Amino acid sequence: MLAKSGASPKIGLILFWGAFIVFWFATLGQRALIHPDEGRYAELSLGMLQSGDWITPRLNGILYFEKPAMQYWMGAISFLIFGINEFAARFWPALTGILSVAAVGLTARRIWGNGHYAALVMGGSVWVIANSHFVNLDTGLLFFLTLTLCAFLWSQNDAATSSEQRYGMWIAWAAMAGATLSKGLIGLVIPAGALFLYSLLHWQWGVLRRMQWLPGLAIFLALTVPWFWMVSERNPDFARFFFIHEHFERFLTNTHRREEPFWFFIPVLLAGFLPWSSLLPRLVTESFRRQGKSHFQTGRFLLIWAVFVFLFFTKSGSKLPSYILPMFPALALLLGRTLANAQPQSLKKHLIIPIALWGLIACASLIVDHVPTDEGTPMAVLRHFSLYLSAGGLGFLVCAVLAWRSLSHGKTLPAIMLLAAGSLWGVLASSAGHDAIGQLKSSKQIVEQIRPHLRPDTEIFSIQSYDQTFPFYLQRRVIQVEYKDEFSFGQGVEPDKAVPTLGEFIQRWKAARSAMAMMENATFNDLQNRGVEMKPIYQDVRRKVVIKP
Repeated sequence: MLAKSGASPKIGLILFWGAFIVFWFATLGQRALIHPDEGRYAELSLGMLQSGDWITPRLNGILYFEKPAMQYWMGAISFLIFGINEFAARFWPALTGILSVAAVGLTARRIWGNGHYAALVMGGSVWVIANSHFVNLDTGLLFFLTLTLCAFLWSQNDAATSSEQRYGMWIAWAAMAGATLSKGLIGLVIPAGALFLYSLLHWQWGVLRRMQWLPGLAIFLALTVPWFWMVSERNPDFARFFFIHEHFERFLTNTHRREEPFWFFIPVLLAGFLPWSSLLPRLVTESFRRQGKSHFQTGRFLLIWAVFVFLFFTKSGSKLPSYILPMFPALALLLGRTLANAQPQSLKKHLIIPIALWGLIACASLIVDHVPTDEGTPMAVLRHFSLYLSAGGLGFLVCAVLAWRSLSHGKTLPAIMLLAAGSLWGVLASSAGHDAIGQLKSSKQIVEQIRPHLRPDTEIFSIQSYDQTFPFYLQRRVIQVEYKDEFSFGQGVEPDKAVPTLGEFIQRWKAARSAMAMMENATFNDLQNRGVEMKPIYQDVRRKVVIKP
């Protein structure tokens, strides 16, 4: 009987995690890629696969050195395995997202004795789910920094054997290399900053002696130097642009036009950590408690890690909401310990805020007609989106009511499982509905309609604007006209890859045997006034695609 009763919860957990993982990957291919990030990083990966050049990144055939190559390698491999489609484009973020959840769970089991709570917190956090289903660099960075953090905690644990300390640090150094190849020096800055602050505040410099410096640095350099060396050899301007422009200027100035107020990340954290946000004060308080006579204070280190990430990006001159993702594994590990030891009844009050917020989302279809709109987003599209938002909100509310009931019966783990499942459902349902808006920021439908007009010798132009998804869905290069933005560096090195002025475009258009161009409506009117012969073959509220008659 004991064996039987013990087996039942274990089977239930296995079934839950199996279903959770299936749903995690199930919707990756259901939405069109959108401009700008999804189109940009999918096109970089596709370009690498098509060209066979796995060293020099090119965006739409133009040199692009803003980020390292890890994301592009993984995306290219995904296209090779799954074909050129949306599922493959999003596979690496989704995979690294769920691997981050697994790493947190296994580490919590090692240091706290129970890994399910921490894994559920990580996997059920709105911002982790959302970024894992969107093509971006930050989820890959999240995974490698999560692995760095977890391996470091394994090695520093008082119960770790000498071999566990050694191998744990080797894994941590390798993971820092992966983080550096994913997004640059931030892969070193976050672990180094957190470790330095912990050592300084606790005056525990002995931690530094257990870092396996010589073999660790050898592993890090062996994994990172080859690509940086080869890309610099082939492209002499790489090092200056990548390290100076993309690191120091990005952090110290607002040259990338992403300046935000100092409080920018506060609402991002509170919304992104749902449905656990109201537990943050309790988490912070409990992390200060000293762990008996333990030499290494894991809770305090995790809090320092999270605070350092938050403050570092708050200070940065360039801010995007996904930048604080590396906070989440530390917060999940801390909250996992809190939940494992919490009284079920005391957790019920913490359901009020997520229930209220998701309840508002569930009302989206009732209030959508009162939302102001513009020509770029028709009301019909908003109504469609609101139905999915309502479905996502209602799904979470059902799970939250069942979680409340579980807590009333003293069952904490089932309640946390329900909340994580509700968050996954809510985010995925909302994302599915967003595809109606996403189609307005995507070229998927455009390419489907214009493909009959394409010939192998057709020159394709993008005039005074650029949709990042256009070359991806075309699976061929687009010639930019009077457009630079993030292409300024690449066009400066290879000026023949773009057309600098509208006048030069007109001459090239007239000389072409077969030509096609995408442009905004204002540009179309300007060219018409200049007497350029064009035949529209597609148009929507923002864009037109024309061919040369």
